Amino acid sequence: MPRALIAAALVVVLAGCGSSAGSSSTARRSSSATAPQSGSSAAASSSAAAGSSAAAGSSAAAGSSAAGGSLASRCRSVAVPAPNGPQHLSAPTLKLDPSRTYTVTIVTNCGTFALTLDVKDSPKTSASFYALVKRGFFDGVTFHRVAAGFVIQGGDPTGTGAGGPGYTVVEPPPSNTQYVQGTVAMAKTEAQPAGASGSQFFIVTAANATQSAGLTPVYALLGKVVSGQRVVDAIGSLPTNPPGDGMPTPAVVMSSVTVRET
Repeated sequence: MPRALIAAALVVVLAGCGSSAGSSSTARRSSSATAPQSGSSAAASSSAAAGSSAAAGSSAAAGSSAAGGSLASRCRSVAVPAPNGPQHLSAPTLKLDPSRTYTVTIVTNCGTFALTLDVKDSPKTSASFYALVKRGFFDGVTFHRVAAGFVIQGGDPTGTGAGGPGYTVVEPPPSNTQYVQGTVAMAKTEAQPAGASGSQFFIVTAANATQSAGLTPVYALLGKVVSGQRVVDAIGSLPTNPPGDGMPTPAVVMSSVTVRET
């Protein structure tokens, strides 16, 4: 059964990139964005959210293996900053130079990794993310969801899986997009159009989520991990609540997110 980045409440699937926070857990069930999960509809996502599908269950085994435990030991416990409230930012109007390389470095309590923005193929998505990084939007924000053997997801200032910057950018990815390991893309709610994004993003930890989980090309591409994949894997191997697909323990905090232009 395909896994989709669709809306779900924190207690259900720890969603991903809605443009604004829901006002209650009920609202979050229909309006929050999520990273890939089992099921291709809201109803299916709710039943799959606990990571109880066969696909999620089998992939979750990797997180509890000896190798997974070794990776998870890289993560140290840290104090989690108080979440921010709903954001009401305006969409940025800047444009990035496609001839230059923009490298985003993310420092967490599990280590540091870096990604490059796909300015050429995703100019609006990249510019939005760049603007958020420059204003310190992601500093102190968590990775609120880990789906074992599938994705890690973060970027919600409220920490609920229902928050965002207060605006939405729409930039559908190419129809032949493959979400492979290290791909960084934007989460969206089921109700939003293909390519919609706010601030929540996910990083694929599966070898190829398009093939293994039926992840369809409706999630805006942001870029790819270019260093520190082992750190991403460490985050992806953490135990979660609910098991297999939920909030990681220890909490994973982005203490510093910066961007360098070359």
